[in-house]
Amino acid sequence: MDTLTHWWNAFAAWLGVAAGQAGHAVQAGTQALDLAQLLALAGVLGWASGIRLYAVVFLVGMAGWLGWLPLPQGLHVLQHPAMLAASGCMLFVEFFADKIPGLDSLWDAVHAVIRIPAGAALAAGVFGADSATMGAVAALLGGSLAATAFATKATTRVAANASPEPFSNLGLSLLEDGLVVAAVWLATHHPLVFGICLLLALVLSAVLLVVLFRFLRLVARRLAGLFARTAPLQGR
Repeated sequence: MDTLTHWWNAFAAWLGVAAGQAGHAVQAGTQALDLAQLLALAGVLGWASGIRLYAVVFLVGMAGWLGWLPLPQGLHVLQHPAMLAASGCMLFVEFFADKIPGLDSLWDAVHAVIRIPAGAALAAGVFGADSATMGAVAALLGGSLAATAFATKATTRVAANASPEPFSNLGLSLLEDGLVVAAVWLATHHPLVFGICLLLALVLSAVLLVVLFRFLRLVARRLAGLFARTAPLQGR
């Protein structure tokens, strides 16, 4: 029992030190981040929100709470314990829901009205506390990035669900998980490299959207033709 008490006290002390370090780091606010880092942070918050909203909120909030990343004033809410608990819980649910064929598209449909406004709000939070104009510009760009990422993700998943095997769906979901984690790390450590990768991702998204829309339209036509042929037979 004494050993357990000792370890618990040590863990509590470590948490106190970590929280204190986070508090000191946050006091620096945007002064600890240059313009390139702020732009990269706004970009990754917007783009990743369209793919994994709860993951990016939890990762950035936890980085701020631990003192690894001094969050701007408008994003301090992300590192609040209540927000970390809520985003962590939703991250856990989404991690499994996104890997079940059919349920993933339903999950995307429900979150279509959440991810894009959230991406705009998070991007605006990077600058909003210091400049209303920059906050509005960041909101516009963040919402656009979230919409592009969400459209690419949702369309890709619908196309994957057209396949009878479940492995492509699982692989895409794991790939998205890794992309979001890598994007957050890249944006906070190498903002210029992240900017280049983001531009490439947008070009790839545009190409994928064109190809996948054509594919889905072809599938829809074939299904419509199949139903048209079976309807007279059922009438007999």
